[in-house]
Amino acid sequence: MKLISWNVNGLRACVQKGFLDFFREIDADIFCIQESKLQEGQIELELDGYHQYWNYAEKKGYSGTAIFTKKEPLAVAYGIGVEEHDHEGRVITLKFADFYMVTVYTPNSQDGLARLDYRMKWEDAFLAYLKKLEEKKPVIFCGDLNVAHQEIDLKNPKTNHKNAGFTDEERAKFTQLVENGFIDTFRFFYPEAEGVYSWWSYRMKARERNAGWRIDYFCVSEALKDRLQDAKIHTEVMGSDHCPVELTVEL
Repeated sequence: MKLISWNVNGLRACVQKGFLDFFREIDADIFCIQESKLQEGQIELELDGYHQYWNYAEKKGYSGTAIFTKKEPLAVAYGIGVEEHDHEGRVITLKFADFYMVTVYTPNSQDGLARLDYRMKWEDAFLAYLKKLEEKKPVIFCGDLNVAHQEIDLKNPKTNHKNAGFTDEERAKFTQLVENGFIDTFRFFYPEAEGVYSWWSYRMKARERNAGWRIDYFCVSEALKDRLQDAKIHTEVMGSDHCPVELTVEL
């Protein structure tokens, strides 16, 4: 199976910049997006052969996720079942016969780390949610996790230390995910790859200079380790300040 995840940073804008061309060309079995910035009825996507599932934030023009899948899931769930965390359209879970597919848009800690405390609560709740799913069958989760795990995962680690997305607290939460049996699939295949990022600021020509961060991930349960085939980061694809990431897995 070919799986794609992309933070589109506003789907309507991304559609104007070639989203559908990439969507058709890549021909994924499951295609997940984050930061759709939509309310219901604001876009009509004709994606022949795909079932569409959307989770919208209550706040207009903010957050939001979607999954497009060729195979119809056995069940669909929106959010993580925790009232405090389920108003921003951040999670969709599809249940298939052999695995769960989860897309997630992790809250940003924001300038001045204004939302770091909330982010820490979110991290604990999301991990608990994943582990609960895993009691039944393996989990694949993907999305913009808003953290660069190690220094190798961003261009300027020293100047960004303690900034949102590279605080010790956020990095420790990702380490906790790994210690709980989830595999960062890109690092599984390319443990020492440098200069491969998935997000670049729109400021200071960051993408031209490749001054980026790897904050978009596919992670899988340890039980799927032997089924992993490859992971890619499509740095050549424009249309957002993020680029798509890919996982191929035998399922």
